[in-house]
Amino acid sequence: MERIKYILDEKQMPTRWYNIQADLPEPLPPYLHPGTKEVTRLPPPLFCEEINRQEFSKERYIDIPEEVQSIYRTWRPTVLYHAVGLEKALGTPAKIYYKFEGSSPPGSHKPNTAVAQAYYNKKEGVKRLSTETGAGQWGSSLAFACQLFGLECKVYMVRVSYNQKPYRRIMMETWGAKCVPSPSPDTKVGRDVLAKDPNANGSLGLAISEACEDAFSREDTKYSLGSVLNHVLMHQTVIGQESLMQMEMVGNYPDIIVGCVGGGSNFAGMFLPFVKEKINGQKKNLRIICAEPTSCPSLTKGPYAWDLGDVAGMAPIAKMFTLGHDFMPPPVHAGGLRYHGMAPIVSFLHKLGFIEAKAVPQIATFEAGITFARSEGFISAPETNHAIRVVIDEALKCKQSGEAKTILMCHSGHGHFDMAAYDSYLSGKLTDYDYPEDLVKESLKTLPEVPAEFK
Repeated sequence: MERIKYILDEKQMPTRWYNIQADLPEPLPPYLHPGTKEVTRLPPPLFCEEINRQEFSKERYIDIPEEVQSIYRTWRPTVLYHAVGLEKALGTPAKIYYKFEGSSPPGSHKPNTAVAQAYYNKKEGVKRLSTETGAGQWGSSLAFACQLFGLECKVYMVRVSYNQKPYRRIMMETWGAKCVPSPSPDTKVGRDVLAKDPNANGSLGLAISEACEDAFSREDTKYSLGSVLNHVLMHQTVIGQESLMQMEMVGNYPDIIVGCVGGGSNFAGMFLPFVKEKINGQKKNLRIICAEPTSCPSLTKGPYAWDLGDVAGMAPIAKMFTLGHDFMPPPVHAGGLRYHGMAPIVSFLHKLGFIEAKAVPQIATFEAGITFARSEGFISAPETNHAIRVVIDEALKCKQSGEAKTILMCHSGHGHFDMAAYDSYLSGKLTDYDYPEDLVKESLKTLPEVPAEFK
């Protein structure tokens, strides 16, 4: 009988987060202050002290507080599946495994950091958190975490996703959060955008600006980010640490690891504990492939440059692959992948050649998601479908070559609140969006100037 599930005991759940900054071959470029252009930490009015300490820590491991571990155990360790159904459907000799993060209460990987961030803010006396969300996975996760620790939560949800995914908004409200579409009339930056274009679709960069302005304007409020930053990626490494143990149970090591990237947190959480062995030369041939949309392809089309993390210039300037902070991506259903930049750690590893990237169009990702649902049963989020597309493409290459490679995928979450998108695909109404080259060129003209020593 072929084994399908690889399950860890609760006692095997990681009790420390892994910090890749201890093992990078070179230090990460610093953050620069958006006004002075000097080296800066995360703005203290926005972030609590422990989050700031973790952002720049070089400790290889940081202990996970017992209170956070206790909540993690609601859904962790998550299951590693052997995708036997998908292998048969494709007729491939490849061995495909996926780490399923859709079993958390909000249905994705996002609470791995939401719970930690809410815990540290509560411990430092914060009463309220503001944040942004794209497709709603992050917003619903922070709403869930804030409810656990008795914090108020305000979520600015990118308007196009707010309209596409009403049940995500209702999830946030069920957990007691307030969710508004971005651009909103609640902030100056939102009002300015609405004055120029009352029907603006919004973007993650704009929603970040609104959430930051909200936090800056209130003494009882801190800001919380669901991706991109170093501490967020570190909190997600419970995924990769568990996967390492589960692949040992399988008795095999992956040849290829695949995940979707918007800001980069879910996939970094998976691959960072693995890339350490590629950096130190133990696994030189391991391939790590980031899957991103062709309509917002920061890693495959953007330059590696200094750019702002948000539209209004409130967040620090970071060195990253970017399409320009003014870029407003097309309204694809994978709202979590509509960010103009990429996490500095993911960007740095891509620049150094340790990880690859591939851009895939929207319709092909839903085609892959349907194949996955009909062979494995799980209906995946539109973001996850990007990873599934790349996994299927790699597995079909194995079919042609006859190679039995081992492919590991980070499955970032279910798509139960994305059925309108699936309906659009099944009824033939879904469209692809070409790479908006002219818009990106215009946006890249607004990259910030930085002092010569950083060029």
